[in-house]
Amino acid sequence: MNKELSLKEFQQQIDEWILNHGGYWPPLSMLGAIIEEVGELAKEINHLEGFKPKKSDDAKLNIGEELADVIFATICVANYYKVNMNWELAKIIEKYTKRDSKRFL
Repeated sequence: MNKELSLKEFQQQIDEWILNHGGYWPPLSMLGAIIEEVGELAKEINHLEGFKPKKSDDAKLNIGEELADVIFATICVANYYKVNMNWELAKIIEKYTKRDSKRFL
């Protein structure tokens, strides 16, 4: 993969992949997948920060892969509900900019 994709392009690519591999799961199952992936991310961070050693069968995991799994699962929910994540993230950045611009100074 040479070209960096926009979030919209990732949503389209994931939609095509999902539709070619059996379709979307029911919404609560997709939410369960997000929660599972967040748990794996927490496990990886616990290891990286020295709080909990990995089991030998978990040696291949890494923070980037776990973050990507969370994003993939989240985009599946967004696609299912036809949410434009470019638009929503732009609104959230604007919200945080207005609300929190001086909050942490």
